[in-house]
Amino acid sequence: MSFFSVAAGARGSGLKAFPVILAGLFAAACGTAPVIPPADQPLAKSTLTLLATKGMAPEAPIFIRIFKEDSELEVWKARDDGRFYHFKTYPICNWSGELGPKLVQGDKQAPEGFYKVFNDQMNPNSQYHLAFNIGYPNVYDRAQKRTGQALMVHGQCTSSGCYAMTDLLMEEIYGLAREAFKGGQRSFDVHAFPFRMTDANMKRVRDNPWYPFWVTLKQGYDHFETHRLPPGIAVCERRYVVNVSYPGNKAISAERACPRFDRPMIEPFAPTPAEQKMVEERIVARGLKMRAAANAPEESAPEAAAVAAAEPKTSGGDGWFGLGALTSGSIGSALGFSQ
Repeated sequence: MSFFSVAAGARGSGLKAFPVILAGLFAAACGTAPVIPPADQPLAKSTLTLLATKGMAPEAPIFIRIFKEDSELEVWKARDDGRFYHFKTYPICNWSGELGPKLVQGDKQAPEGFYKVFNDQMNPNSQYHLAFNIGYPNVYDRAQKRTGQALMVHGQCTSSGCYAMTDLLMEEIYGLAREAFKGGQRSFDVHAFPFRMTDANMKRVRDNPWYPFWVTLKQGYDHFETHRLPPGIAVCERRYVVNVSYPGNKAISAERACPRFDRPMIEPFAPTPAEQKMVEERIVARGLKMRAAANAPEESAPEAAAVAAAEPKTSGGDGWFGLGALTSGSIGSALGFSQ
């Protein structure tokens, strides 16, 4: 039946019926509108505004740091000077295991170390909303005979070896990575640390069996803190070597003696006075943290649901502003190694 025949019928039934028929027609038309998949959701207006305020292009390269003990994931973005500036800190909703690296498949440990994410490690069809594989086991892990697979940063706030975000926060992180790949970034670094590797924290854990390994991770942490550039990483003699460069055609064996590397001389990061406030500012997204402190017991599903229900919500054109939301069924399903 055409619109005009329906309208004619409305005249025969009285003009009062006409608005009701029109509303039905428009509702039917809206019901056929295409649904944008989570992986293709455009960055929210609030995100684009923050990027512009910080002088960051949406397609600029990104760098990610993870801190287990604080349950935090940081996204850093490059500006025109090539240095990386803090964009936003996101609460990690859940991670499993204890402080220390992942060793074997099934130990439910979240990895620690220096990782790279390429475009083919992005998973827009993850059963955990959205995900990217951080690249465990990398060359170093394999040299240490460590096993495991499909270790991700993903949504749905449930973890058995991964870093789990809430779905809305994962959409923003995924979108920032997606735009960086579109802008030409070949891969982005993910540095996963047990804690913020300050001298005070290192002193606190000096008796931990993983202290020697963390001393090496601290070299990467300190390099970025000083230069605001991820360091070059190589693996030889079954160990990480930090802040080195070598010709791309030079073969390096993770098992053999280290060759002679070049150590780039990089000027320390020195923001201008006009940039100082922006450099010191830390925007922190609101959301759930189910691991409030290192080695804290994970909350049960009812407790998590109660926390989610208590989360304040602010509505707007872009949905919840800066909030991570739990979706139905996101708590309680056991996470395996495929997603």
